[in-house]
Amino acid sequence: MKTRQFTKAQIIQLLQDAQKGEKSVEELCRDFGCSPASFYAWRKKYGDTTPDEVRRLRHLEKENVRLLRIVGQQRLELEGMKEVLAKKR
Repeated sequence: MKTRQFTKAQIIQLLQDAQKGEKSVEELCRDFGCSPASFYAWRKKYGDTTPDEVRRLRHLEKENVRLLRIVGQQRLELEGMKEVLAKKR
């Protein structure tokens, strides 16, 4: 069985629809195509998150990856320089 990938924006929209209380969780999940267990897991993970916060979080995650890559490159350069200096002694 193929698993679906829902975007964070879609998940947040589902959670916001559930907070309105117009439909039951089971009906929303049936319309959305997910299980109630997934809904409750997403609610635990995302809580009261807004779409703007999701975009900001995604941007921060990308920035974090970029900074970690820079730090890793600098560390390799420093270790290489230390080895060269140790050989000169």
